[in-house]
Amino acid sequence: MRNLTVYLSIFLCLFLTKIYAQDFETRAKTIGDKIESITKEEKAALKEEIDAINQQLESGKITAQAAEQSKKDAAVKRAESIERRVALEESKLTALVKNKVDGTLVDSTKSKKHSFTFNYDSKKKDSVRVYSRTTSQLVFALGANNLATDGAIANSDFRYWGSHFYEWGISYNTRLLKNNNLLHVKYGLSLQYNNLRATDNRFFVENGDQTNLETSAIHLKDSRLRNVNLVVPVYLEFDFGKKEVKGDKTYFKIQQGFRLGLGGFAGANIKTKQILDYEINGNDVEERTRGSFNTNDFVYGLGAYVGYKSTSLYLKYDLNPLFENNTVDQNNISLGLRFDFN
Repeated sequence: MRNLTVYLSIFLCLFLTKIYAQDFETRAKTIGDKIESITKEEKAALKEEIDAINQQLESGKITAQAAEQSKKDAAVKRAESIERRVALEESKLTALVKNKVDGTLVDSTKSKKHSFTFNYDSKKKDSVRVYSRTTSQLVFALGANNLATDGAIANSDFRYWGSHFYEWGISYNTRLLKNNNLLHVKYGLSLQYNNLRATDNRFFVENGDQTNLETSAIHLKDSRLRNVNLVVPVYLEFDFGKKEVKGDKTYFKIQQGFRLGLGGFAGANIKTKQILDYEINGNDVEERTRGSFNTNDFVYGLGAYVGYKSTSLYLKYDLNPLFENNTVDQNNISLGLRFDFN
């Protein structure tokens, strides 16, 4: 079971840093508190169930093998319950974020900041709009994905073009300088999907605390390991676009020229799944196995992008290894295209 409490704290920190959107924060925090409450309830219930199983084992009512199986069944049941209940709250959060991006969510704290009345004389008034230094974008990225073994990706155990990644999320862009457009900070919330396709008809097998590739006894049409991470990315962006002057007003528009971003991300692994496709007696079979596969619960890494307008070349690298206890460190690395849509 993944550490959902960590997951909650990550996105709560993100929304609580938005001091200019108090109404938005309040609603997001309410949803986050509800998810945290769900997690605590389910964990407490699981602890009671495991204690009851241990008591049965100590009294000799069940065998050690039966107790172990009962504990696994209880853990799966509670994990499914958390996923089901949290999914409902996540749908509320998604709708809230969508309304924020679409501009249909009205923040009372911002209503007085975005416009004011300028008096030309005692009889004539005109409304002048004040442009915010913070804007929001939808982020989408995709490309090739692989593992760097001891820092090298040559002679990889995974297909270079068959393995891929994609990422989507919401990002906020804040101009740091009042009268200069060069420096920006970008931060947000993203889902990363990192896929690995093994070569030579192999698939991943858990052997205790080790996760290794083994050759399949049957022909595999596809062998794919997928890791889903929820992360908070933070980048320092250099925007080389020119300012625009109209009359006595100066406008700083983002993503109108070349851009360079340097930073990183941190978050949690929320799902690991292996997907195997093969054929038995003329029938197509797709086998999906969801588990930990000994992957790290926490993820953190470095990222960089360089591009023009909304399109960039994007590179990200996990500083922590994919598998927690393997004797050889293997770190996820991705290269592709990134799109920031205003």
